[in-house]
Amino acid sequence: MSSSVWTRGWKRVALGLVVLGWGCASGPERVESPAAEQARELLRARRFRQGNLLLKCEPEDADVYLDGVLQGVCTDFGGGPSGLQVGPGLHRIDVQKDGHWPYTTYYEPNNARAGLTIRLKPKE
Repeated sequence: MSSSVWTRGWKRVALGLVVLGWGCASGPERVESPAAEQARELLRARRFRQGNLLLKCEPEDADVYLDGVLQGVCTDFGGGPSGLQVGPGLHRIDVQKDGHWPYTTYYEPNNARAGLTIRLKPKE
């Protein structure tokens, strides 16, 4: 290895140690502004997304399951102030009724109300 390559390498290491020693690598300063606060709030909300799922089903008395747990019948979640409350993450929604083919879908909430129309086909 030539001495010029060694010297350049040593200077880079020394510069890196100086920068680390003076705190430049400790992270950015906290910016205070309305826009920065709004951005932080959006990031916090994204981590804890929830949803409200409105269901309209045929037949109306079909059973609704959230992640394998019975929640009620479809008319319980048809609108008004109440829908199927869904927490953060990806969830499995099943709608079932005896004598009909089951329906399954997956839903990931985004802090909004969503609607789902389901028509179960009768088994013949």
